[in-house]
Amino acid sequence: MAVSNFGSGGGGFQVSPGINISEIDITSVVPAVSSTVGAIGGVFRWGPVDKLQLVDSENSLAILYGKPSNLNSETWFTAASFLSYSNALYVSRAKDVSLLSAVAGTGLSTSNSAHTVLNSDDHEAKQATFDAAVDYVARYPGALGNTLKVSVCDSAAQYSSNVNLGTVGSNTLFGNAATKLTLAVGSNTAQVVLANTGALVNDNSAPYAITVKAQFTVGDVITVGNSTIGTQTIKITGLGETSTTVYANGSNLPAGYAAFSVSLDQPLKLAGAVDTVTVPRFWEYFNQVNQAPGKSEFQNSYGTNVNDELHVVVADEDGLFTGNPGTVLEVYAGLSRATDAKLSDGGTNYYKNVINSRSQFIWFASDRALATSAAAASLTASTNTVPLTLSFVGGVDTATEDAILFGGLATAYDLFATTAGIDISLLMTGKSRGGSTGEQLGNYLIDNVAEVRKDCIVFVSPRREAVVNNPITAAADIVAMRNNMRSSSYGVMDSGYKYIYDKYNDLYRYIPLNGDIAGLCVRTDANRDPWFSPAGINRGQIKNSIKLSYNPSKADRDVLYKSSVNPVVTQPGYGSMLFGDKTLLSKPSAFDRINVRRLFIVLEKAVANAAQSTIFEFNDEFTRTQFRNLIEPFLRDIQGRRGIYDYKVVCDETNNTAEVIDGNRFVGDIYVKPAKSINYIQLNFVAVRSGIEFSAIVG
Repeated sequence: MAVSNFGSGGGGFQVSPGINISEIDITSVVPAVSSTVGAIGGVFRWGPVDKLQLVDSENSLAILYGKPSNLNSETWFTAASFLSYSNALYVSRAKDVSLLSAVAGTGLSTSNSAHTVLNSDDHEAKQATFDAAVDYVARYPGALGNTLKVSVCDSAAQYSSNVNLGTVGSNTLFGNAATKLTLAVGSNTAQVVLANTGALVNDNSAPYAITVKAQFTVGDVITVGNSTIGTQTIKITGLGETSTTVYANGSNLPAGYAAFSVSLDQPLKLAGAVDTVTVPRFWEYFNQVNQAPGKSEFQNSYGTNVNDELHVVVADEDGLFTGNPGTVLEVYAGLSRATDAKLSDGGTNYYKNVINSRSQFIWFASDRALATSAAAASLTASTNTVPLTLSFVGGVDTATEDAILFGGLATAYDLFATTAGIDISLLMTGKSRGGSTGEQLGNYLIDNVAEVRKDCIVFVSPRREAVVNNPITAAADIVAMRNNMRSSSYGVMDSGYKYIYDKYNDLYRYIPLNGDIAGLCVRTDANRDPWFSPAGINRGQIKNSIKLSYNPSKADRDVLYKSSVNPVVTQPGYGSMLFGDKTLLSKPSAFDRINVRRLFIVLEKAVANAAQSTIFEFNDEFTRTQFRNLIEPFLRDIQGRRGIYDYKVVCDETNNTAEVIDGNRFVGDIYVKPAKSINYIQLNFVAVRSGIEFSAIVG
């Protein structure tokens, strides 16, 4: 918009004639609020600790927090059950003193506890303190990190070379014609024989033979054969000890000879045996990158004759992440050891920064020996001759979900206790823990999270012992736990466990239902609104349930519902469903129903957010009218969507008295009549004789 030359460009008061244009925004509306975000804490095998992570699917849960195991099946599948209804779940991983990160390095001698990294913030604080023997640290703590392997190739010679068995450096010490690698058809063990030229005795030939063997490393890929018998590519899986006395088969070696065996990942399948003195070898992951590491464009711009590039590969050595041992997880090609290295788009290419910012599995800790980092202008070339391949070791899990100390669970859930920066509505306990009947965790969450935040509900299931293989006293045991629970409209308790198939471990498990009950609330929000009951045939169907551990009878349902426990039942033709919608509030009240509590959570969150625009305004009739005009259309919309029967907003001089105004306060009273769900149906069938009008009977 053009500014008039006659304008003062000032504020509300002008000091000379002119026109001043201002905009005043009075278009505020009541914002939509989320009521479908879930939260859970507990034992997981992977993922950040002391830091919340939002997960959007079961697949993401498996990737970010590891697959389920006997360590944490009830917690894991509670989360997965919720995610079958929702796409938003915050996870908080619990820890105890046993939790350690796996590390990889040469000559490790220090305790893993000094290198345990809980999350990205913890890494930022610790990265300058890692021991020089530690090259890499697993991204997250736990035994799952022990499945990782990292391989680094930082020169062209490591990428590929032709190993001449008869040469050690510039000396042809084993130039005897008997020097060769032999491999029989059908065998997966090759024998390398080194026959010296006669100048060495056994004792002196040993160190030279070790130097020859050092040109190979486990994982190298070698090519054997020729144009006559064909060629075959085979991976080295092991290198035997160097001997100067016996062949690998145990027979005696001639004087001055040395030998060692080479184990291979597959037998020789060519037309004839292999007998060669030259062995082409390649880095284990040569086929994961386009070319050998060389000099980057950034390094080349400095005019120094130093190759700075390196390739880094992260693999699932034992297959615990992917189910397939040896699967490549991440490939970083053409990174630089120059600390100031940049890509053409200006982003960093320094390998430490790239790995730390992009990897899902490892943290960088220290440079490899003889291949250190430096600014491009002062960088020196790598003098390493073989790739660096390291297996991670030392990772340790927490105790199981049954045994972890309650304090570890409480600390994990404490991250949800504040409303600042995180919006949650549905808080699941997973496996009930603590107290004489399993009530401690549920009570802790009601007291310290839900009743503090006032915007979420805690979902609780009975402890496993009460409902799995306990057909006689299940109802009584459930009620005993409920009687030890708090009376609160911010808590909801169901009646048991469901039986599911665990596809990750190919077995069947019982898991608690609280993830499903929270999930039903999400599905209700999606199909209707938060103020509808999540129970019954229309909205209460439980997903992925083979059977219930306990299917309460009508008599048991009466006992449970009287105690504010919501039965989950299986009915022929309908499957398993939630058959109750009570909260844990003991006193008779509208808030003893899930739909009413959730209605008020939505109303309170939305109106509180809308009222933010009133802070620092004047408490006068204009502001009060603006507030009423903001809230009443919102409540009218809720009424039209069957959430409330009626409402009234009072915000005038009757409740904003002179005393309220002088205290810099503002009062708005909002009265609503919440809609009630039908819990009990009475159908009366009356027989009427012929000749009688119905109007005479029903008035």
